[in-house]
Amino acid sequence: MPQTIQIRVKPAEAADDFFLKQLISKQKGVPVSSVQGFLILKKSIDARGRNTWVNLTLQAFINQPVEKRLLRTFSFKDVSNSPKRVIIIGAGPAGLFAALRLVEDGVKPIILERGKDVRARRRDLAAMNREGIVNPDSNYCFGEGGAGTYSDGKLYTRSQKRGDVNRILELFVRFGADERILYESHPHIGTNKLPQVITQMREAILEAGGEIHFEQCINEFEISEGKLTAVCTKQGERFVGDAFILATGHSARDIFELLHRNKLVIEAKPFALGVRVEHPQHLIDKTQYHCEIRDPFLPPAAYSWVEQVNGKGVFSFCMCPGGIIAPAATAPGELVVNGWSPSKRNNPFANSGIVVSVALDDIRTKKNERDPLALLQFQQQVEQLAFKAGGGNLQAPAQRLVDFCENRTSTALPFCSYVPGITAVNLKEVLPSFIHERLQLGFKQVAQKMKSYYTNEAVLIATESRTSSPVRIPRDTEKLHHPQLATLYPCGEGAGYAGGIVSAAMDGERVAVAILQQWGIATTLPLSAPSV
Repeated sequence: MPQTIQIRVKPAEAADDFFLKQLISKQKGVPVSSVQGFLILKKSIDARGRNTWVNLTLQAFINQPVEKRLLRTFSFKDVSNSPKRVIIIGAGPAGLFAALRLVEDGVKPIILERGKDVRARRRDLAAMNREGIVNPDSNYCFGEGGAGTYSDGKLYTRSQKRGDVNRILELFVRFGADERILYESHPHIGTNKLPQVITQMREAILEAGGEIHFEQCINEFEISEGKLTAVCTKQGERFVGDAFILATGHSARDIFELLHRNKLVIEAKPFALGVRVEHPQHLIDKTQYHCEIRDPFLPPAAYSWVEQVNGKGVFSFCMCPGGIIAPAATAPGELVVNGWSPSKRNNPFANSGIVVSVALDDIRTKKNERDPLALLQFQQQVEQLAFKAGGGNLQAPAQRLVDFCENRTSTALPFCSYVPGITAVNLKEVLPSFIHERLQLGFKQVAQKMKSYYTNEAVLIATESRTSSPVRIPRDTEKLHHPQLATLYPCGEGAGYAGGIVSAAMDGERVAVAILQQWGIATTLPLSAPSV
């Protein structure tokens, strides 16, 4: 029977299979020749002390053949003749995983995606980077796979109680992701590999008899007797369904406005806004690993920090070691940045969003205090101001880190991974004062703990503003449908119930299961308590 052991080793030792077999033999008191092999169950890096260690949980096979990693199997039924049809609006992780869940239990999903498939989408991303052209329906946020496809597939989540995290990771592996995501503490697929995984998911849905319609943007709801019965698109198509999953992501402002026009309840939701900071990766390695040169057996270092400044959280978000900064606007005249990393994380820079929490009280006026779109409009205004400050064509306003904290406009800017280019601006002219001031103090507080972090070799780029949805679409706490429409199921980041790829995928599954249970269709997946 396989035996589980825990060990703590140096980075080079963690990469040496024979050394690990020796440790297993010593710990279990058996000859090395008896150790046939092992599987890694968990792997994490501990860099808190002067020396960096790798913590491993291993499943050892002693005097028995090495077994393959035990993964669950997924069976997708033929749904081409299913009597029930679920319309899924949005092909991001929430929509795709909802569709896969429905197919497993024999119900036909019909996905409507405003953007293009991953291959065609790349041309629009190239036009953004090289020419500053924004396609409102095909960009880093909209298109097959959603925002996650090109924000590098970070799969870490704290949402352990929202669903089965391992099931989501194993589905990713089923469609081509590396098995390492099953045991690494901060799993990551990589922007270069995730599109192929998404493509395999699409093909599985289509082979089962589901449908996926690209370049179909919803612009009208048909409502009858308290139910959504059909949706229409600006391309002139009409889709009738028995249930509708709204999984449009955090940037689909037109969908929030459509709900509002139809007098369907939505709520302003706190989000976070700030900048993206880029350092040379070697400075982050030096800070985190306490060394001048990173051990070649260690990955590029990441970081995470949070500070309380004048009653608000200032924190890092979506940190990308060995990554680049990319334009993430969804409409002309806006400046939004995001970060991603390839699977090897081998670019020379590290970047992260550094943001301040924003609530309705921060911008409340008598005019907007009851407006559920108030925070969305605030977010948009800051993005438009940043676009103007950058000079247009998606050039981003930027400032060196120490200059920012000392209120100096940078006389020159360092080389940066942001392809459209950066221009020197005092970001005080772009960011609202309550955000700007807290960012300054937050950086200064972190400087006391991360010495190499506080440097003018780092550059701040505005704006990091799409951290989460500024709107929440309420839903019944048990049946998960909208309180006014029994057939509309808000889902994922755009509805305010997730924050990342894995939590969005779990929420998609949860909503799919809720629909199946409403219809009395047996499912092997229990319905977890909904997030609120």
